[in-house]
Amino acid sequence: MNLDTKHNNQSCPDIAIFIKESWQKITPFWPLKNLVGVNPLHGFQDMDFEQAILQGAAFFQQKEFPQPMEQVNRQTIKWLQAFFDEGQATLAMPIKSHGFYQALKKLMYFDDQIHNFDADNQQWLSNLPETSESAIEACFARLNISKEHQLLFMTLMLTTLSGWASYVKYYADWSEQKTLDSCATLKTDYLAVRMIITTLLWQDSIELIAWHNRSKEFELKKNSPMKQLQKAEKEYLLPLLHALKSEPIDLPENVDAQFIFCIDVRSEGLRKALQRFGKYESFGCAGFFGLPIFIKNSTTEELYASCPVLLHPKHTVNQVSCSLYHHKGHKRLRTLRALYQSLKYNFVTSFALVELLGFTTGFWMALKTFTPRIAHTLSRFAYTVLRSESSTKPCLQDISFQDQCMYAKSVLQAIGLTKNFAPIIIFCGHASTTQNNAYATFLNCGACAGRYGGSNAKTIVTILNSKKVRNYLSQIGIVIPSGTCFIAAQHNTTTDHVEIYEDDIFDDSVMQRITNIKNDLKQAQKINCQQRCKKMGINLDVKDSIKQTQLMSLDWAQVRPEWGLAKNASFIIAPSKITEKIDCDGRAFLHSYDYTQDFDGAILTIILTGPMVVGQWINAQYFFSTLDNVAYGSGSKITTNITGKIGIMQGNASDLMHGLPLQSVYAADNQPYHEPLRLMTIVYAPWNFIDKIIQNQPDLQILFRNSWVLLVSIDPDTNDQYFLHKDLVWRKDFFYE
Repeated sequence: MNLDTKHNNQSCPDIAIFIKESWQKITPFWPLKNLVGVNPLHGFQDMDFEQAILQGAAFFQQKEFPQPMEQVNRQTIKWLQAFFDEGQATLAMPIKSHGFYQALKKLMYFDDQIHNFDADNQQWLSNLPETSESAIEACFARLNISKEHQLLFMTLMLTTLSGWASYVKYYADWSEQKTLDSCATLKTDYLAVRMIITTLLWQDSIELIAWHNRSKEFELKKNSPMKQLQKAEKEYLLPLLHALKSEPIDLPENVDAQFIFCIDVRSEGLRKALQRFGKYESFGCAGFFGLPIFIKNSTTEELYASCPVLLHPKHTVNQVSCSLYHHKGHKRLRTLRALYQSLKYNFVTSFALVELLGFTTGFWMALKTFTPRIAHTLSRFAYTVLRSESSTKPCLQDISFQDQCMYAKSVLQAIGLTKNFAPIIIFCGHASTTQNNAYATFLNCGACAGRYGGSNAKTIVTILNSKKVRNYLSQIGIVIPSGTCFIAAQHNTTTDHVEIYEDDIFDDSVMQRITNIKNDLKQAQKINCQQRCKKMGINLDVKDSIKQTQLMSLDWAQVRPEWGLAKNASFIIAPSKITEKIDCDGRAFLHSYDYTQDFDGAILTIILTGPMVVGQWINAQYFFSTLDNVAYGSGSKITTNITGKIGIMQGNASDLMHGLPLQSVYAADNQPYHEPLRLMTIVYAPWNFIDKIIQNQPDLQILFRNSWVLLVSIDPDTNDQYFLHKDLVWRKDFFYE
């Protein structure tokens, strides 16, 4: 019987509802080109934190599946690798433009590992319904699974291969640059293919329900980890609150320069070190500096979003090269790469290429292994010969004057910098430089969607240096002296080198100030590199510390070039004078904020619903990657393989790994470095001021009520502290005793 006839393409309404509900347990996972920190239990945030951990364990932390399920996963992974490949495979999968279900519907007939040459199975495959929803119904009918079990069964189809499901959810719901059609039905297609393969390989797959129920019962009997977690959080938070309540320091007047760093926890060390060498003031702000933009490189034509994934970019900023020769050099380099790739993968020339370049390539590998610095110097020289270095300037044609004024006002008000401007104000984005690191974008700016933050810094300073924008700002009371210059920079978090972009022409007095700042930044780099090495367990003097961090940045065998955001634990929203007096040990996201300039709470609302939520995603990813590095992390870097240029696998047939690698959170195989604590947010503002905001933000209520984030208020007038409890009532008592 033709199943099209049987179901008449009219699927049961319950199926559509079940499909939607089953995907709610899955968290999207971004690809390697812009890895973003996410909470792997985001789909459980409507539960209390403790309950969510136990439920999550039953779905995601099971070390062994029923044996037939392993075979189903193996066959599913094989087709997913082919379908989502973005250029790693030499031969692309045919007809994938038809969509996942439609393509597999035609191709699985030829896959004997799925139908096992069984005539009935082949007949069933050839008569699959036209739509993926109807195919799911057909599978339920053939597996004899009743309606009461269908939702849980579909959920288990996703959670037993959660890494790939997470990527499918990202691609269908979040990707800005989809290259495949039929994304509207992609999630349903994925479920249908999973169930078709299951139907053919495991006729008794209803047993999966019983297996899950036994797993759930076993997890619920385990001792709760909450007592130990709460003890650790209390030991961290109370001393921090005590330090924040002490008298604020007196910042020097007429400072030489002001720096605006990203709130990233890695900025604190450099900020503190820099203040030893001059009259500097620093602020913390989300590293995209309030700009919802795409960045387009006019030379490479690369286009990407450079703002938090929670925002949709509104403008495109073209980064225009200042040198025509640079553009020609890029074309020359691209031609050489294309020629090499064509020779390498051609059936005829590949063997001759090995004979021709084998010795040279072997010598180059030895050079990179034993003398990374020399290899880097030679590589830089070759690149410079082929393509000269060139600075770029942002072109703001796509941002209207009104929007430029709004962004300028917003970023200054958000950090409380509306008066007492220094002669030099530096907006400092951040990035990292590592070699042979599939997780490199995890170390870049999370606020810029895993990209370099320097482009956003260039864009905001171009806006703030505009005379027309400054005239507008002066009309609303933000008077920037004519002698004040805004300058862009980028902080390399692996080496602590700060590159100041000198794209504009300044007079001699400004250039002298920039020279002095550069010298002080070098001194600060030395101090912070030494601290960084100590955290790596390497005790070196100042000079050797810089060499060591540079070596870790250049060494292609280095599995831990930096600790990234490990040990992050708190998010402090307060004026700079409050946070600059204490040492947070690189564990706090520091966002500058002055509630006296936020009359209606609009600025704090943006901080709590934007940067703090991004911080919570990052915090949760570190938390769960440490809790179970196989289920929620990526395992060891040493045994990973890249698949399809999109993600990481362990071996050649594992699930897509969708968290942090072992080396990012563990000092040794059995010794955690990161201390898993929930994000503790501290706001330097009256509790009733904060409460009005929370009452209007249901998403924040979920986070605080279910204890995914802990919230504390410090009253600026009395220095009293108030804790927001699970019933959303503020009390002076700690969260738990």
